[in-house]
Amino acid sequence: MPIQKNKTKSVKQARKTQEFDGVYLLKLVLYIILGSMWLKVGNGDGVNISLPVGLAAGLIFASHEHFRIDRKIEYAVLLVAMLVGYLAPYGLFISY
Repeated sequence: MPIQKNKTKSVKQARKTQEFDGVYLLKLVLYIILGSMWLKVGNGDGVNISLPVGLAAGLIFASHEHFRIDRKIEYAVLLVAMLVGYLAPYGLFISY
């Protein structure tokens, strides 16, 4: 009988640690939004400096996250979103 109780506890713990698909999707969307944020600073002469502030924030969030998906996937999503965010014409532009 003790073997049965151990199996029951391990099944309950496995169910408790599983995440819902919606939570997984929400995290991926969060990483896409964070990774695509760039800060572009430039003067009127056409000299621009681009800083990936969203990537830095996403990496900090991924390293301190309580509910973890595979970190390799998190980092890959952040990097792809960073490249798309650099090429897309949206973001925060500061001109001086």
